[in-house]
Amino acid sequence: MPSQLDQLKKTGTTVVCDSGDFATIDKYKPQDATTNPSLILAASKKEEYAKLMDVAVEYGKQHGKDIEEKVDSTLDRLLVEFGKEILQIVPGKVSTEVDARFSFDYQGSINKALHIIELYKSIGIDKSRVLIKLASTWEGIKAAHTLQTEHGVNCNLTLMFSLPQAIAAAEAGAYLISPFVGRILDWYKASTKKDYSPQDDPGVKSVQAIFNYYKKHGHKTIVMGASFRNKGEITELAGCDYLTISPNLLEELYNSTDDLPQKLIASDAQNLDIPKKSYINDEPLFRFDFNEETMAVEKLREGISKFAADAITLKDILRKKING
Repeated sequence: MPSQLDQLKKTGTTVVCDSGDFATIDKYKPQDATTNPSLILAASKKEEYAKLMDVAVEYGKQHGKDIEEKVDSTLDRLLVEFGKEILQIVPGKVSTEVDARFSFDYQGSINKALHIIELYKSIGIDKSRVLIKLASTWEGIKAAHTLQTEHGVNCNLTLMFSLPQAIAAAEAGAYLISPFVGRILDWYKASTKKDYSPQDDPGVKSVQAIFNYYKKHGHKTIVMGASFRNKGEITELAGCDYLTISPNLLEELYNSTDDLPQKLIASDAQNLDIPKKSYINDEPLFRFDFNEETMAVEKLREGISKFAADAITLKDILRKKING
């Protein structure tokens, strides 16, 4: 019997590795890889990645009028160095995240994204192999629209916890979205003091709803479930366009030969009664409908703050190295 990982791939799901620790990636043969500031921070503390840090620090020392500009330059280059190494292992794309402090800055997000793309280009990596990750705020979604339509830069809209975010992202023409599963489960477990089976998992249900909406209304944006807490969440989403999975859960799938049937089937969505909505030209409606979802509002806020805090921690490490 093939492994669950192989069975998952056979359902039509593209498997992506959610890790900055590229030494662990190759075993599972993912198509793509995703990174974020927290993953890069964790990986950068490992001795085997010191040489990437050295390259980034040398670059940062030469780019910037003052220490803060040098630190920013170093961080950008570090993200790109990790991306470069990952792209030597995966055949597809790597997702590189724009600093979360730009989450409410439309123009700042665009400028930072284009700078990251230029850095990749300077080391011989074409933009077709990079996804720019942006938070699914109103400003992030509008920035993705501009990057996609005016610059041909593919975007991954992350920190997604609600259908209004997903609908606006699809209308923006985002290449891919990352609706979070586990963080939604975390919120509901804390809120209700209940445990949930994979079938009843509110994070799973959120991705199912987004997948069905997209397939019903012909949206081309890729749905990539993310942020998993257990293997059951993954198996319940077999058949989703993409799933980005941490190495420990990839290992569980790799080691299991239990049956893994397809659960999400695009054609089935045609039979569902799902009303069409539009947000991309109606900021007040987007903000109101998003605001009605307490969980999504709280988890987006928390996610932005956590990524921003980890970026600050990483910058502190880099600042010491530049001054060292």
